[in-house]
Amino acid sequence: MLPVKPGTCPECAVVHPPEQPHNQESLTYQYTFYDRYGRWPTWADAMAHCPPEIQAYWREALAERGIAVDIEPESEVEIVIEIHAGKETAPQ
Repeated sequence: MLPVKPGTCPECAVVHPPEQPHNQESLTYQYTFYDRYGRWPTWADAMAHCPPEIQAYWREALAERGIAVDIEPESEVEIVIEIHAGKETAPQ
């Protein structure tokens, strides 16, 4: 990952006041977070450092755009592969 531009947030590479959330959609933030925690960040992660009133404002603003902040991402996915007569097939 390239260094962030001077004057931008070192976590998300976007200009924002420290009390505001990181840009959860920033590739810099996503990969920095993934490298640190082994999972992709949510908006809740991006605003975890914010004061409660800032978090409430962002939750409401994101909800107005159809983004649910408090829903946990799926952390486990089950993939089943069956092998028949030497061929791999996915169950129907």
